[in-house]
Parts: sequence; C-alpha cells; structure tokens
Amino acid sequence: MEDAYSLFTKAKILMKKNDFLNASLLLEEAREYEPGKGSIREALGICYYNMGFYDSSSVHFDKAIEIDAANDFAHYGMGLCLIRENKLNRALGYLKIASFMRPDSATYRQVLKRYNR
Repeated sequence: MEDAYSLFTKAKILMKKNDFLNASLLLEEAREYEPGKGSIREALGICYYNMGFYDSSSVHFDKAIEIDAANDFAHYGMGLCLIRENKLNRALGYLKIASFMRPDSATYRQVLKRYNR
C-alpha cells in the first residue's frame, strides 16, 4: 500500500512524460489519502486540463485556491479553464491575480495581455 507522497511523486514523473491519464489515476488515489493537499489538487487540475476535461480541471484548481489562496498557478490554471469555457470576464480576474502574485512570470503576462482587450 502506497502513501499519498509516493503516489504524488510517481504521478509527477508521469506528468513530465505527458502521461496525464495514468498520472491522474495515481493522483486521484493520493487525493483519497490527502483531500486537503493543494499540491495534489493543483496536479489534478493540470492533468485534467491537458486531457481536455476543463470542468474537472477547474474543480481541482478551485479547491487548490480554497486550500491556499496564494497559489498563483492555481489562479492561472483556473483562468485558462474559464477561457476554454468561454467565460472570459471571470477568466481575466484569475489571470490578473496570478500575474499580480508573480509579476516576474512572462507566461502569465503574455496570456493576460492576449485576452485582456
């Protein structure tokens, strides 16, 4: 029986290989052990986003933000999900927060500039 940390570690390796399906399976198991871990929720958001399941992705990014409101990447991920769902005004709010939290992030600035018209 594996613990949440070892499942998370294995999932991160799979994510680096773009194997988001198998990573998500491990992360879902890790979430059962540690439902309040923001890092697990963020990783699930990334996996589901990369598989095109934006509703599921936004659920996990939202939970990651609930756990840690200072998680800039969760705000960024939530913004990307909302863009995919054609909810641009809401998306811009999350993207602005992420960009303000990490003003050094060129990626955040570029995405915000692209959609903030």
